[in-house]
Amino acid sequence: MLEVANEAGDVGTVAGRAAGRPDAEAVADTVLVQADAVVQGIHPLLLPLEAMIRANPGTALVLTVLGVLLVGEILHRIVRHFILRFLERIARQTPQKWDQALFDARLPQRMAWGVPLLVWYYGLLLVPFLAVDPLVIARRVLLASMVLVVVRAFDAFLDGVNRIYLENPRSRERPIKGFLQVANVVGHIAGLILIVAILMDRSPLIFLSGLGAMTAVLLLVFRDTLLSLVAGIQITTNDLLRTGDWIEMPQFQADGDVIDIALNSVTVQNWDRTLSVIPTHKFLENSFKNWRGMSDSGGRRIKRAFHVDQTTIRFLTDDEIKAFGRWELLGDYMASRVEEVRAHNQARVASGEVVPHQRRLTNIGTLRAYVIAYLRAHPGIHQDMTFLVRQLAPGPEGLPIEVYVFTSDIRWPVYEGIQADIFDHLLATVPEFGLRIFQRPSGADVAALGTRGEVHQAASVGG
Repeated sequence: MLEVANEAGDVGTVAGRAAGRPDAEAVADTVLVQADAVVQGIHPLLLPLEAMIRANPGTALVLTVLGVLLVGEILHRIVRHFILRFLERIARQTPQKWDQALFDARLPQRMAWGVPLLVWYYGLLLVPFLAVDPLVIARRVLLASMVLVVVRAFDAFLDGVNRIYLENPRSRERPIKGFLQVANVVGHIAGLILIVAILMDRSPLIFLSGLGAMTAVLLLVFRDTLLSLVAGIQITTNDLLRTGDWIEMPQFQADGDVIDIALNSVTVQNWDRTLSVIPTHKFLENSFKNWRGMSDSGGRRIKRAFHVDQTTIRFLTDDEIKAFGRWELLGDYMASRVEEVRAHNQARVASGEVVPHQRRLTNIGTLRAYVIAYLRAHPGIHQDMTFLVRQLAPGPEGLPIEVYVFTSDIRWPVYEGIQADIFDHLLATVPEFGLRIFQRPSGADVAALGTRGEVHQAASVGG
């Protein structure tokens, strides 16, 4: 039991007992000796209090413990509710962002827990009549708790660093969240080793030396983590993936925006608002499509065809040539083509029974020229990127006329609106050229054909 030393000989006796005990108890006795020495320095002032304590040892012990706990809790509340709030108010008013980020990450709030722990750790030395073993155990627990506070503060500090870095525009290109998580894992492992070493009163080097034998187990347990760490380094170094990128990864039913790149996983928010969580190392094992190039280029591709009924393709009549020559978008084209065809045909005059090779304008060619002129004049089409209006190979579904251009606005709703407006106009304009859009006959077409046949048969019988 801790007794207030009245003579210097008492101090020597306690120190002598410490010399013959194990290391932990020797350290505890040394601490008690130091506490007794402090009390001896003010001994004359504490004689009435000492007599009261000796008369009621149990009450004195309980009251002192409660007093130490109360002092620690009061200081903790003062720090949290007054000092930290004052500092946070100042941080919110400063133009710098780093201090606000650290408060948002709760770094000062977590560090505040160290105040009562320090008070309790040293306050236990003032508790009278406290046995050595409970004192040593309590101080070990408090010291381990301090290590835990430091680890949690380190976690909050890394979170604050990430928040500060996200304010940098380069954070989308070079995310560091994965590296910070690695540092966090290392910090937690080191904290765990220190906590166990403190509670068991052993050197941390003993536990570190044992990690060599556990390497194989660690590699097996943290296989995905290690693979993801390597993958994260390669993804960041080669700039393969950024937060905000639109990616497609059919193997994992992922099609949407990357919203988070962490150590072990990449989170993708799909267009149907669901979330796909993909292991980071899978991005090196499987192929994926990144639409960032489209976003950076400033243009989004339209690649769509409409099919023309091949039975409606023919040469233009003179009246149609004159009519199309009055169209604003076709005036220059028709004038140049008509002159070109006339010059070609005049150079080839019929000779005897030989039919000369002569050229004539077609409705399908004129339609293609109109589509080109219409798209060239369209404000939503990017004129400096690939621009094609071409025929594809004809087939049983007609002759495909493909539009291959890029819009000048990459936003999805705007892009879809531009594409729809273009094909609305083109599909409605095709009949103006004497052409017809091809589509497979439906049930209504077959029914109408049967009805016309019955009417024709009835008319024939009636006649």
